[in-house]
Amino acid sequence: MPLKKQIAIDAVLKAMRLCEQVQAEMVSTDAIQKIDRSPVTVADFGSQALICKAIGDAFPDNVVVAEEDAQALKENAALLSRVTSYVNSFTKETVSADTVCEWIDRGSGDVGKFFWTLDPIDGTKGFLRRDQYAIALAYIIDGIVQLGVLGCPNLAYRLDAMDAERGCLFVAVRGEGTQLYTTAGDFLEQVYISEETHRFAESFESSHGDSDAHSKIAEVLGITESPVRMDSQVKYGIVSRGEASLYIRLPNPAFPDYRECIWDHAAGMIVVQEAGGTVTDANGAPLNFLAGKRMRENRGIVATNGKLHQHVLKVISSQLSVVG
Repeated sequence: MPLKKQIAIDAVLKAMRLCEQVQAEMVSTDAIQKIDRSPVTVADFGSQALICKAIGDAFPDNVVVAEEDAQALKENAALLSRVTSYVNSFTKETVSADTVCEWIDRGSGDVGKFFWTLDPIDGTKGFLRRDQYAIALAYIIDGIVQLGVLGCPNLAYRLDAMDAERGCLFVAVRGEGTQLYTTAGDFLEQVYISEETHRFAESFESSHGDSDAHSKIAEVLGITESPVRMDSQVKYGIVSRGEASLYIRLPNPAFPDYRECIWDHAAGMIVVQEAGGTVTDANGAPLNFLAGKRMRENRGIVATNGKLHQHVLKVISSQLSVVG
């Protein structure tokens, strides 16, 4: 695991630098629309290419289950050229567009006994707003997340601190706790959940959950402070370091059959767990990472400081019908 940890850290840090460079130079033509109309940027593809290359080179037999594939990129020559240019600025040797597509498509593996899962940019809309987003990489064995690396380029070292430096890397290894690093790879601190903080986090995009239900649950719990609304798995990060006591993501009533993707939660989950917190679905069941790319057996997400967890589940059960 030490080698996997270091390879993962180095790969995510490199992808973070690429994303920051793209964001600094971003223009509207850097985004295309997928079938589900969520934006995909040059940075998504570049990030996935760099990380999949690093894993493939170090561990040729390892499977990567990632969010993107190169098909849309292959159909857009101008965009492919831009992605290739960015990727080449982070490689020792100049590579072709075809090679970049091959690296991206290393992420087209299937869930199995052991595999990596990657979201090259979690929170693409946040990225486009120059707000919060994350690069999320996790390694899973027999359905149990063993390693999670969560790169958060725009997250301040301290959420409420004035003029705090930005750029954080959360690293969690099963049984070893959660560590926080700078974007230069320097160790900052071991992080822990807080039993004193009393506020909750939810998605910035209201369509990503049931914000009315979240507010009702917070009211029953006696949480009066305004919620922290952020894109991406950054929310897991702030729970892990004690800046929120609760992250809720209940299904939007307009999409009752929606199931979460594994790459949207695997890294964040272990970051919270190893900091002393608890993560389950809204029914209290463990997250199942063996059911496929979507967690078909789970509905909703509840991440807490641990102390609150059973109370939150009871409130959800009494206030809402989440089973199904």
